[in-house]
Amino acid sequence: MSISMYRLTVPMFQRGLASLKTYLDKAEAYAKEKNIDPAILVAARLAPDMLPLSGQYQRASDTAKFALARLTATDAPKFDDNETSFDDLRERLAKTEAYLGGFSAQAVEGTQTRQITLPGKSGIILAGDEYIATFALPNFYFHVATAHAILRSQGAPIGKRDYLG
Repeated sequence: MSISMYRLTVPMFQRGLASLKTYLDKAEAYAKEKNIDPAILVAARLAPDMLPLSGQYQRASDTAKFALARLTATDAPKFDDNETSFDDLRERLAKTEAYLGGFSAQAVEGTQTRQITLPGKSGIILAGDEYIATFALPNFYFHVATAHAILRSQGAPIGKRDYLG
């Protein structure tokens, strides 16, 4: 039995983006309550060599939009990676959601066999369903989970239910 490529992509990405929005709401409330400059949270990292919170949001957004673009052989919108506030991150999520919302099930169905070259210099080519299952979704959720971990490490009251939606 095969799974719908649409169901494997658009709703999955939308769910993760919804979690990221919840994180922003909770982080903003936490910053106000504790009198923390929100810029500190947006720039927070788990480790010096990891991307900050803003970078996690940018990569999650990019992964979602580029996955759909690669599957459908279309161009994804380009966003500058210049978000420095909660509102900037919300705007990026909204633009990503609007882009994903423009895909019908018919536009995505049948893409499981499309040959996708992994980004970067690896030269690895995967069928669309393998690309989504073994690269795009794991990468997307890595960045969602890392955003979660960054905010938790800063003391924000974010829990597993926020991650699961």
